[in-house]
Amino acid sequence: MFLDLGVSSKRFPQIIVVLLFLLGTAVSVSAAVKVKDIHYLSSSDYTRVVIDLTGPVEFTKNSLSNPDRVYFDLKGASIAKEIKTSLPVGDGIVRTVRASQFSCDTVRIVFDIEEISDCKSFVLEDPDKLVIDLFGKSTKVDKAPLTSAGHVSSARRKIVIDAGHGGHDPGAVGPNNLYEKNVVLDIALKVKKILSSDPLNEVYLTRDTDVFIPLEERTAIANRKNADLFVSIHANSSQNRQAKGIETYLLNWSDDEESMKVAARENRISLKKMKALNSKQMDVLDVIKSSLMRENKRDESVKLANYIQRSMVANLGKNYKGISDHGVKQALFYVLFGARMPSVLVEVSFISSPLEENRLSQDSYRQEIAKSIAAGLGTYVTSAPMIQKVAEFKNIAHSR
Repeated sequence: MFLDLGVSSKRFPQIIVVLLFLLGTAVSVSAAVKVKDIHYLSSSDYTRVVIDLTGPVEFTKNSLSNPDRVYFDLKGASIAKEIKTSLPVGDGIVRTVRASQFSCDTVRIVFDIEEISDCKSFVLEDPDKLVIDLFGKSTKVDKAPLTSAGHVSSARRKIVIDAGHGGHDPGAVGPNNLYEKNVVLDIALKVKKILSSDPLNEVYLTRDTDVFIPLEERTAIANRKNADLFVSIHANSSQNRQAKGIETYLLNWSDDEESMKVAARENRISLKKMKALNSKQMDVLDVIKSSLMRENKRDESVKLANYIQRSMVANLGKNYKGISDHGVKQALFYVLFGARMPSVLVEVSFISSPLEENRLSQDSYRQEIAKSIAAGLGTYVTSAPMIQKVAEFKNIAHSR
């Protein structure tokens, strides 16, 4: 016997279908990927907005005018109740970032724009994030490369050194429990000290203590500083304890299995996901173009990588036996995504090797690594016409 719902028993099956549909819709929304946070980093000509997610999403990008807006629709997503749905920015590029539940399965992220020259986006995994870079009209992305322009007005080179991992992320751990995060931080501090002895260098670290910094924030720091060069320092690792040596990477696709393994570990994702990312070439084409192809950044990154690699192999080879040269390689490292300057990632030694772990534990070896990286950077910048312009500027200044 049916309950009295004020409808005939003939229509009851239809009502049940509708109720089941609505219930299914509610379940699908509750099970959707959550937008759990929105935050940003900005400067006068660059804004990076990071949308933290509970899982991967598909999205589309569109724009509207009068007033100017850019918006992203995240499919199969819902907004977590605790987040702010309106984020004031007001940095000259973005006025406000707004989030709303546009439909039962779509979250719309709207950027109220003041003035931009470009907008790029890419996704990260583990944890899942949508990263959106917006460039102002006067951004450095429209300037000439380091080797043809320079910053004559300030007569200084801005260099950002990134010590990988940190905080709750130890990076690779050696057989005798030496942590990558500690080794690379010490090397980064040493590199800064060496480079800072030259008054033409203005050197910054992404971290100078044992703290965790998300990968997407590291290049954002370099972009905000309007840096000329970005170098990320890491220690390598392999299941093969006999593997040892030095290699330097730049951002690009790679079909090389070992390079993908290294990138997967540094990106903190599985090799399977790394291969999937590498196969989605069209999905990351924009960020590769934005990161390297503009302003000949790829060519300059290749030069920088080669100078550092050669310097490390040559200098360390003078005092240590069996230094293996794995050369300059390329892979999709998250930490290099979105960099607006020549940028490389250096794997200084294999911490998984008992021999090289022992060396990395020695202050003298880390000092030699730092000297080698600094020397490679020095060779790169002194080979650039910028140095001649800086010298001319100094001579003019001294003659006044």
